[in-house]
Amino acid sequence: MKILTTVKRVADPDMKIKIAPDGSQLVTEGAEFVMNQMDEWGVEEAIQLKEEHGGEVVVVSVGPSAATKEIRTALAMGADRGILVETDADLDSDAVARVLAEVVKEEQPDVITMGKLSLDTDRNQTAQLLSAYLDYPQATYAYNVEIADGWASVGREIDGGTNTKRVKLPAIITAIERLNEPRYASLPGIMKAKRKPIDTKSPEDLGVDIAPKVKAVQYELPPEREAGEIVEDVDELISKLKNEAKVL
Repeated sequence: MKILTTVKRVADPDMKIKIAPDGSQLVTEGAEFVMNQMDEWGVEEAIQLKEEHGGEVVVVSVGPSAATKEIRTALAMGADRGILVETDADLDSDAVARVLAEVVKEEQPDVITMGKLSLDTDRNQTAQLLSAYLDYPQATYAYNVEIADGWASVGREIDGGTNTKRVKLPAIITAIERLNEPRYASLPGIMKAKRKPIDTKSPEDLGVDIAPKVKAVQYELPPEREAGEIVEDVDELISKLKNEAKVL
């Protein structure tokens, strides 16, 4: 079985990111970058599937040359080889999906695992667009995955509960935090990762025009929250909710 999994290089979500004075972009200078946390679940699931069924895990990233660090992290966890589609452009979800679609056509994996979204843009679009471009079935928000006889049974979180979806392979599965607990890279794994191959391509090599269809035109911080207020009793609380907050 061949499993393809994706990783994205994002600014550390625990760091405070500033907005440029004109609001045109985020200022990431001096920020630490890490693997998107939700992609860690996708990588871990890919490795577990390989351990159960045998085969190969290919990890793919679309981004700057520095994203080899995140690929190496996945290789240290247990992935077998990496592919970096190198670009410094600020890509929208559609461009990323079209790039990944060409990689999938070349690699022909049985399963594609991804995080449900990336923490920097919070769009939750790439996997769905990729499914449409490839005409592959998809199972999003997976908390359980079982594969047998060319099919995947995927337990999913949905509004109001859960359901199980059965999809024919090849298929795209996006992971949530309940799916697994990502392993830490061991020292032997880190040493082995240095010798594992990473193939570098460009969007042009894949024949993909990455001109964005969606552009962020302005960033702004949310309004500051007003300070809370201590009330003396329930009657005062109800009065304020009714007459000031207008929620009753």
